[in-house]
Amino acid sequence: MSIALNAEKLNKHFKQPEDFHVLQDISFSVKKGEFVPIIGKSGSGKSTLLYLLSTLDTDYTGKITINDTLVTGKSQNDLARFRNQNIGFVFQFHFLLPEFTALENVMLPALRLGKHTRDEIETNAIAKLKQLQMDGFAQKLSGKLSGGQQQRVAIARALINDPAIIMADEPTGNLDSINTGLVFDIFKDLSHNKGITILTVTHDLDFAKGADRVIEMVDGRIV
Repeated sequence: MSIALNAEKLNKHFKQPEDFHVLQDISFSVKKGEFVPIIGKSGSGKSTLLYLLSTLDTDYTGKITINDTLVTGKSQNDLARFRNQNIGFVFQFHFLLPEFTALENVMLPALRLGKHTRDEIETNAIAKLKQLQMDGFAQKLSGKLSGGQQQRVAIARALINDPAIIMADEPTGNLDSINTGLVFDIFKDLSHNKGITILTVTHDLDFAKGADRVIEMVDGRIV
């Protein structure tokens, strides 16, 4: 199985209020279609690592390769384009626009990418919502949806540009156990049946233990 993501000797320092070595010599790889949670206590560095891997933070030493592309050293414009085409994001706070419908929220990243016509994007967005059993809510304002429904819309939005990898930061942090189980099943299906790589930071050990393997962090290192 080929490699979706490779991290090589990643080091990250926070300079304020004094120098703090937050990530120390992090090296690992994730295969295509693998579902891998990153776990660890608060302050272990897991969310900081995810921001580096997602190319949102470029202040580090080491190398990150995603989909056979070395992303380290690319310009901010190149990284923005790369992210939109290759990475889907799911956050603890879904960041949906409440005055937009579920359908409009899902369409936004594809409209920004501009690869397809609006009609094609709408058809694809409805298909993604259907995949998550949310097509019946397509025309509902996202601000009127429940927390679990909003998170499923956020996952559909992450899928709209057919990314090779989904990165999720505490995606079940605000969900009850039923919706947490739903998100887990969705991620497992996406990785095992659709070949999408899932890398997710989580505090939820029950959520993590059903995945393909778990990466544990302690004090800025992988253990």
